[in-house]
Amino acid sequence: MERPGKTGGMRHIALFVTDLPACEQFYVDYLGMKVEWRPDEDNVYLTSGNDNLALHRAEVTPAPQEQQKLDHIGFIIPTMDEVDLWFEYLQSKGVKMRNAPRTHRDGARSFYCFDPAGTVVQIIYHPPIS
Repeated sequence: MERPGKTGGMRHIALFVTDLPACEQFYVDYLGMKVEWRPDEDNVYLTSGNDNLALHRAEVTPAPQEQQKLDHIGFIIPTMDEVDLWFEYLQSKGVKMRNAPRTHRDGARSFYCFDPAGTVVQIIYHPPIS
């Protein structure tokens, strides 16, 4: 059987977070996403207009060993110069940074920071898709 065709890209990510209000604030107030749907007090779905981020309240107990691990999520920025502006902006909001912006060998430019749940978030200019 052949693959049905090209997908529309990765447009949905779901994260378990222990501090749902703090994470919602980070993605809405700092990254400019909007609340798309709040089915109940333990779940919120956010959008930037072309993607969807689901935040689900996690139990405080440690995750089982079998639970899926996530390295990071990324937000595409339209120009290389804006990466540095995002770094300065998020730093001014007290967001914990993992590293300063840098230009990669493929021409991309990015940095990593942490959301309130500890998820690594990459802000990236990537020429083929920015």
